[in-house]
Amino acid sequence: MATLSKPPAASQVSPPGYRKVKHVPSAGSKLRTVGEHGGLASRMWVSGVPVAVVMVVLLLSWYGAAWAMNASAAVERVLTPAGNPFTWQDVLSTTLNMERPVLPAPHQIALDFWSSLVDWPLDSPRNLLFHVAVTGETTLVGFVLGTLLGLVLAVAIVHSRTLDRALLPWIVASQTVPVLAIAPIVLVILGSLGMEGLAPKAVIAMYLSFFPVTVAMVQGLRSPQVIETEMMHTYAATRWQALWLLRLPAALPFLFPALRVGIAASLVGAMVAELPTGATAGLGARLLTGSYYGNTLAIWSALVMSALLGLLLTTWVAATEHFALRHRRQP
Repeated sequence: MATLSKPPAASQVSPPGYRKVKHVPSAGSKLRTVGEHGGLASRMWVSGVPVAVVMVVLLLSWYGAAWAMNASAAVERVLTPAGNPFTWQDVLSTTLNMERPVLPAPHQIALDFWSSLVDWPLDSPRNLLFHVAVTGETTLVGFVLGTLLGLVLAVAIVHSRTLDRALLPWIVASQTVPVLAIAPIVLVILGSLGMEGLAPKAVIAMYLSFFPVTVAMVQGLRSPQVIETEMMHTYAATRWQALWLLRLPAALPFLFPALRVGIAASLVGAMVAELPTGATAGLGARLLTGSYYGNTLAIWSALVMSALLGLLLTTWVAATEHFALRHRRQP
């Protein structure tokens, strides 16, 4: 008995004149495939080229400014007293290698920076790491005190309308007073109480670092939605339970950016506090000593070290944020 074959499906029937064309991957798809495999390298290339171009432009501009600001002094102080004829090459070489230039060239700053690290022991005031340890200690103590003060103020403001109206305007107004005007007052008051050394400098650093934490935490503690707070009321949660279980976890994304700003502000406060205190150690004291003796190389080396210290501290806070908020990221 003959069996009937199953008719082809409608989707399998080709219309008259239809010819099956083999798919050939386009050049764009090939580029996308290559880009997927070399994504990291391409991203590094795309992000690195603009940075390199800006760096080259800044270096060339810096060398040009060093030439313009130091050329006349090089001719008057070095080349003319020597009594020998000189060319523009001599002027350029002398300008970029002066002992006390008005604006040092980048390679001079790099050499002085390296010399201060390797040519002197760690306990020597000529070593920048010695000053980094002093300023770093003040920065961290002031940062911790400022963070704690900011957290306490934010919790009080969120839970009390009276404190919200009474404290928050004064907190904002406190940042309009220059820290250089407050530093001597803090020194006199704490000095009369017998507090010297680290304490006055930490208080000044705390003064600059508590503000961003306070403002960000007030916003973060108020970020939970009404339905979430009503659910906590439904479960008969106390204020402290709602704070610990709802408000603080919701405020963490607001806290860490404020901590990055706060630790940078604490570093600025620590360096500023070293100026009127007459400190002999610290990056601020190093800047002050360099300005007294007209040692611009020491000033710029201290500035570079302070920038690196600030970058290290903010990176540390960012790493802490990455670890603390790792469970909040999307897979």
